[in-house]
Formats: sequence, structure tokens, C-alpha cells
Amino acid sequence: MFARLLILFYAIVSYAVFLVSSLYAVGFVGNYLVPSSIDVSGATNLSEAIVVDLLLLGIFAIQHSIMARPAFKQWWAKILPEACQRITYVLLSSLIMLLLFWQWRPIPIPVWHIGGFEMNRA
Repeated sequence: MFARLLILFYAIVSYAVFLVSSLYAVGFVGNYLVPSSIDVSGATNLSEAIVVDLLLLGIFAIQHSIMARPAFKQWWAKILPEACQRITYVLLSSLIMLLLFWQWRPIPIPVWHIGGFEMNRA
């Protein structure tokens, strides 16, 4: 009984982190109500922004790719109870997204220009 309550608590915390990261993502991409966003933040140079942003996106992509592999899922099943596997995936993905939002470096030049609207509004 205690184990089930612990898993339930873990699920609630994990999905709360997911909710926070999802809501922050809206503000991050749209430049709404967040201290730093996809193209508005502290000063940085172009090379630093490209390297840091690619590393952050790479971490996110690698985590998703590795955890989706059948071999990983078989190994994973030996370590975690089935009820915790998806919860842990969601928690790790959400934490990586929060890391990305925190460490993101906006590119200091317009990336593209569409009909009079600059996508980089820094």
C-alpha cells in the first residue's frame, strides 16, 4: 500500500513539473510573461548562442531517442516498476526542457524575416 502511495506522489510531482514546463514553453516561444524567452534574454555572441543552443537541443533529442529504443526499455523494465517508467520519462523530459529554457542563448541576429515580421525580436 505504501509503495502505491509513493508511486502516486511521484506521479503527481512529475506531472506537476510537466505542467510547469509546458506552460513555461508557451511563454518561452511566444515571449509572454517569462523573464527570458527564445529570442529575448541577456547579451550573448553568435558563436556562444549556436553552441549552447545546439548542445541543449542535442541533450533533449538524445534523451528522447535513447529512451525510445527497445533495448533501453528492456533494461529499464528491470530497474523500475512498470508504473514508474512513463512517469520517469515524463519527469526527465520536463526537467531537460526546464534546463533548456534556463540556459537558452538567443541568437543576436534575425534568423529569418517573413513579410516585414522579424522572428528574432530581441
